[in-house]
Amino acid sequence: MKRMFSPSDMKTVLHSKRANLYYLQHCRVLVNGGRVEYVTDQGKESLYWNIPIANTTAILLGTGTSVTQSAMREFAKAGVLVGFCGGGGTPLFSGNEVEVDVAWLTPQSEYRPTEYLQKWVSFWFDDNKRLAAAKQFQLARLAMIKKYWLSANVQRQFPAPETQLLPVLERFERTLADCRITQDVLLLEASTTKILYKLACQAVSYGDFTRSERGNSNDTANQFLDHGNYLAYGLAATACWVIGLPHGLAVLHGKTRRGGLVFDVADIVKDALILPQAFIAAMAGDDEQEFRQRCLNQLRSGNALDVMIDTLQTTAEQCAKRME
Repeated sequence: MKRMFSPSDMKTVLHSKRANLYYLQHCRVLVNGGRVEYVTDQGKESLYWNIPIANTTAILLGTGTSVTQSAMREFAKAGVLVGFCGGGGTPLFSGNEVEVDVAWLTPQSEYRPTEYLQKWVSFWFDDNKRLAAAKQFQLARLAMIKKYWLSANVQRQFPAPETQLLPVLERFERTLADCRITQDVLLLEASTTKILYKLACQAVSYGDFTRSERGNSNDTANQFLDHGNYLAYGLAATACWVIGLPHGLAVLHGKTRRGGLVFDVADIVKDALILPQAFIAAMAGDDEQEFRQRCLNQLRSGNALDVMIDTLQTTAEQCAKRME
């Protein structure tokens, strides 16, 4: 008798090749007929929507959501990170493992790889090596900004002048080489980001803009930046989990913040892929769902998770070699 095909026979989709990153609100997440689904109520009707967990990296559960134990079991089996957050993906409610202002629940597994963790800790306690790793992250960030801000697709809606952008990035790279402590890098990063905001405002004729603290602004671009950044945090947390790095082993955002490495990794793509879309969407009058779709499209087309994983692996290998 011919053996029936089993779901366990399917090869796992690599996280870097997965297409889906979900934000859900006002729904129930459960297992129905062997599939993980979310349920929305419309009047007396309940509508069931499938979640393709084998092709999903992370799920953010926002306002008015609940999740069953069986659904969490299936998420863990498929290696899906689950985050509990507030409306629009920004305020923290509560959770077990709290990192980067969202409660990330990572799948439990005793078989996560240790290769890159061992390389990471071999240099992490050396301040100079950790600084070198931070600089590598920043160089990857600059490369992403240059590539996507000046791409034809982005330039059509976000015409940031090359003659203004390139000197900013070149100055950053020159100054970065002279940074002696991580605080120097953080100050350089902050000053450069302010210039990028200015260029973004000019590109879309946004007017006056000041970056506010998370959740403390009625400005649309600020709200979109918060929202989009959390999508990047979801991918960053996934990248760290995939190669087995604890979120507390940060190279730039301090050794006392449990989610510091997630901040570090998300920064590689945030300015390149999220920042322009926040200003484009604000000027276009998009709602949160439309903006979120813009970001997801950019994160997919920019291979954001691939870039994060590659940067982590390359940094671990190169910095570990310097210790030999």
